[in-house]
Amino acid sequence: MVGPRIHDRIILDALEALDPEPFEGTVWRVTRAGREPLRGAAAHGRWSPSGEFEVLYTSLMRDGALAEIGYRLSLQPIWPSRIEHEIHTIDVHTHRNLRFADTASLAPFGVDPARYRTFDYSATQAVAAAANFLGFDGLIVPNARFTCSNLVVFTEHAPDLALAGTTRIDWEAWRRDRP
Repeated sequence: MVGPRIHDRIILDALEALDPEPFEGTVWRVTRAGREPLRGAAAHGRWSPSGEFEVLYTSLMRDGALAEIGYRLSLQPIWPSRIEHEIHTIDVHTHRNLRFADTASLAPFGVDPARYRTFDYSATQAVAAAANFLGFDGLIVPNARFTCSNLVVFTEHAPDLALAGTTRIDWEAWRRDRP
């Protein structure tokens, strides 16, 4: 069991100084086939400290969602051929999000832009934990694998999500069509 996190006061103060913004629109999310698409994850990730709270990782562009999971799959010694994935379109309405336009805008919060694409998540997790603690609905952040933004939703603060559609992903076609 994870104990309560002690948040960095500097990060809390800096986040509180930002103007939150609403988000209303369609986002994309990739999941394994059969997984509930609106269910968040509390696993160790760029914006989710293990076991502390659930986030829903989404992208503002379809190709951004595919690139994130496609990259993970490409790290396997052999491309997984039996794992099936689906891409979901989700209609989202949130009220209080923090937008970070690029990796440079994360630097004042301790995130090294040069290391953003790596698997060193400690700084981004600290930002997410502090934003969640302060009651924000989510974060609009740079996608690490595609030129677009992702919306990371704190599911306990942003229940206004609606599944709009689901399509099976043909990873072979995706790999073949990539430049």
